[in-house]
Amino acid sequence: MEYFVFGLSPQQIFFLLILIAAIVLFITEWIRTDIVAVMIVIALYATRVLSAEDALSGFSSEPAIVVAGIFVLSGSLHTTGFSDTIGQWIGRLAGSSFSRAIAVIMPSVALLSAFTHHVTTTAVMLPITLDLSRERNIPASKLLMPMSFAASLGTTITIIGAPAFLIASTTLQKSARAGLGIFSIAPIGLTLSLAGTLFILMVGRFLLPNRTAADDRTSHFRLEDYLTEIVVTKDSAFIEKTISEIEEDKDKFRVLGLIRNHRRMRAPYKEEPLKVGDVLLVRITPEEMVSIREEPNIELHPVKLYGEGKKKKTETNGDEETVEFVQAVVAPRSDLIGRTLRQMNFQRRYGAVVVGLWRKDEWLTQELAKTKLKANDVLVLEGDAESLSNAAEDPAFLMLVPFHGEAKPRRKAWLAGLIMLGTILLAAFNVMSIEMAAITGAVAVVLTGCIGIRRAYESIDSRIFVFIAGAIPLGVAIQKTGTATLLAGWLQKAIGDWPQLSILLVLFTVVAVITQFMSDAATTALFAPIAVALAQALGRAPEPFVVTVAMASVIAFLTPIGHHGNLLVYGPGRYKFWDFVKVGTPLTVICALIVVLLAPLIWRG
Repeated sequence: MEYFVFGLSPQQIFFLLILIAAIVLFITEWIRTDIVAVMIVIALYATRVLSAEDALSGFSSEPAIVVAGIFVLSGSLHTTGFSDTIGQWIGRLAGSSFSRAIAVIMPSVALLSAFTHHVTTTAVMLPITLDLSRERNIPASKLLMPMSFAASLGTTITIIGAPAFLIASTTLQKSARAGLGIFSIAPIGLTLSLAGTLFILMVGRFLLPNRTAADDRTSHFRLEDYLTEIVVTKDSAFIEKTISEIEEDKDKFRVLGLIRNHRRMRAPYKEEPLKVGDVLLVRITPEEMVSIREEPNIELHPVKLYGEGKKKKTETNGDEETVEFVQAVVAPRSDLIGRTLRQMNFQRRYGAVVVGLWRKDEWLTQELAKTKLKANDVLVLEGDAESLSNAAEDPAFLMLVPFHGEAKPRRKAWLAGLIMLGTILLAAFNVMSIEMAAITGAVAVVLTGCIGIRRAYESIDSRIFVFIAGAIPLGVAIQKTGTATLLAGWLQKAIGDWPQLSILLVLFTVVAVITQFMSDAATTALFAPIAVALAQALGRAPEPFVVTVAMASVIAFLTPIGHHGNLLVYGPGRYKFWDFVKVGTPLTVICALIVVLLAPLIWRG
């Protein structure tokens, strides 16, 4: 069809209609964003704007593959406890003053986010920062927003920090340019991270609200603290170690009591060398509990007493039954209330073993077998399918829910860190392409046991993967239909006579506003081709224009909804919408100036 409407070809009209519909759906979220992404692929093909190959090209694109690999690598850092360890180091170095805390937290979080997803970094640092706030008597609102901003700023140090830079690199390659190296944006990213820290220290501290964390913070995190008992076996690594040494070795492991020869020892006992048969009464996280159950030379005391011969939880494809953990909530009118596990002979009654106990608003210090149960107590049960079914059918329990704990192979934390480092070096020195390096690293952490295969698949955020794969064809379509050139021509007429810095500032501003309502990946996929066409029309190198677009989509802090990390800290910091506008807007202006000044200096040709 050769006719044109308002200077637009039929393909351009179809593309613009699809784009407008996609933007409306992204902003309103009437439909899940990953579903919208798939609908974009279908619509672009159905209207013949793109061929099937081009419409599906996002699924095999470099950004989608790299993001999947980085998700697995990041998952291994989290699973092995590497991220937690780094976070705890940051917390210890933060000191007692606000200035020192910001000076340590922001640069450290930025560097961590350069190699892991910024939402993961924010999630890891959230409880650590809250603890720091409480212990140092610093309002949580003074720390959480800067920490979240730093996580986003850190993604600008490497191109694997955010999908936007991978999409920008791909766009450049399709325009017959070299693309971006893994550290090519580091000068800008490091400058932004430093400038963000200085801004908070010098100006932002007066703009940040002064609010403590929500009063019910404890109840949000207390389900992490289960009471259980550990017996020291003859092959245990605990023998001849003191409790103080064990607690120092395991950060989330607190010993509440020591039982020797069936008698509870009186304090002080933490410097007493442990012996075979000693029983430790401990407060523990779900991950530590599962780790202990799966280690060969350490055992949970209830299992030692009542569950000998039972198989430890394993993954199997055969018919062999496996023992697993579930949580059972004691019903309000249960006949278990007021009785101890020993009195009711729990194991004989149900066939399952109680290995842990959690109680709201109360620390438990009594041995499990001697603790009188209350309504709403949460019992951690270990048993086979039959025994757990017996408990599920008993009205004494309100419900059975999954036990959210997974063993963390902490001994492999540094191995996971080395594999991540090796992946980065392979890509940085062009030994492998960035997508092949990411896949190789992901396979390496699985083969070395840093992360299980099931957990590896779970760590890949399928929504983001599909979303990126669906957003990339928008960039392909805007180029192939000539819409990018058309829009770039309009921009050239409007601002073509302006200095390059002014043009880049306009580009940054437009993208910064749009990205508040769309993801960084979608915004970059849409505007990067326009930036290339505009640069070519002006006879300029496209890299500064494309990098400006990607940077603006990642570091625009105009509202709290622009970044998922901000939403994570919104509640715990007791923030209001205006708080982010007040602090984020001047920081975004500073970032814009840094980007438009440095980008042309780095890419001159």
